[in-house]
Amino acid sequence: MNWLALTQQEWLDIGISVLIFLVIAFLGRRLIKFIFKRVIRRLISQTKTTFDDVLLDAIAPPFFWLALVYAFKFSLNRLDFIFDQLNFDLAAFYFVLFWLIGSIIAWRLVNSLAKWYENQLSVTREIELGEQLMPFFRRLMLITLTVIIAIIFLDYFSIEVSGFVATLGIGSLAIALAAQATLSDTINGFVIMIDRPFRIGDRIELLELSTWGDVVDIGLRSTRIRTRDNRMIIVPNSVIGKSLVINHSYPDTQYRIQIEIGVAYGTDPEYARKVIIDAVSQVEGVLQDHPVEALFLAFGPSSLTFRVRWWIESYVDTRRMFDKVNTAMYKKLAEAGIEIPFPQQVVTYKMDIEKGEDNFFPKEE
Repeated sequence: MNWLALTQQEWLDIGISVLIFLVIAFLGRRLIKFIFKRVIRRLISQTKTTFDDVLLDAIAPPFFWLALVYAFKFSLNRLDFIFDQLNFDLAAFYFVLFWLIGSIIAWRLVNSLAKWYENQLSVTREIELGEQLMPFFRRLMLITLTVIIAIIFLDYFSIEVSGFVATLGIGSLAIALAAQATLSDTINGFVIMIDRPFRIGDRIELLELSTWGDVVDIGLRSTRIRTRDNRMIIVPNSVIGKSLVINHSYPDTQYRIQIEIGVAYGTDPEYARKVIIDAVSQVEGVLQDHPVEALFLAFGPSSLTFRVRWWIESYVDTRRMFDKVNTAMYKKLAEAGIEIPFPQQVVTYKMDIEKGEDNFFPKEE
């Protein structure tokens, strides 16, 4: 194009268009800044949630860019004589600009809101869900958004995308079939993080695996459990999803434990019960605001069987409390003169004098 061939009126139109663009850009920036910072910001400051603040921060800058594009479009519409000579497709140019700004707005919204929700989870102590699950979901949403944006762009310019979508679907199916075990572990990892049958730090027991210990990490593929002898067990999440899990830390760490003890036949049950309860109640670590029970359950072969139950503050002290309580009960029963009998078997010998036969009739006690 020969710029020197332009008429005086055409040059004047170019100057007016440039001036219009600069004025709209200058005033539009101030107007948008006033609306977002003075009006909208003041309104959302009265809300309790920070969701609207994150939303405003995400869309405010792209809105200024959108105003610039509209100013640019309004200015260029006056200069048709230039683009007619250049054979330039303004509609496609405007579409690319609006598509680009719309993509940026959508990207910033998804990214900012996902990070906001991740921070909310960390505040509510949903640590593993916020640190492991939400970043994965955020990346997945951004990838999906990128694919949609690309398809919209290609479709506008009449570029065939059906073959690409079909190839993508077949490839995804092939990957899913090849990684069934990994996908199963990952899906069960999502379920564990959302359903939350246990948390990091909880002591759990997997009955089918005869495994128990403290949960130290919940990953997308596996869960790590540290046993009491400081061994790390790495269990695939799909295995945990099929197992019966006992959570010894939920709903709280307070724990009721029990043992069974036998006293000799002939002992007054009420007296034995009182001695046992007094002995257990005086042990340090036994919760005083919870009942200590000594239940007379059965007539055993050699003794009267009592089941003794008491509460402790934390399941961590279980074995130490067994030691303390057993020692205290043994001493108190001995001081009270109550015998803890050994297993006994009584054998009765009878002789049939007339027949000259000996008969043994064993009898257990």
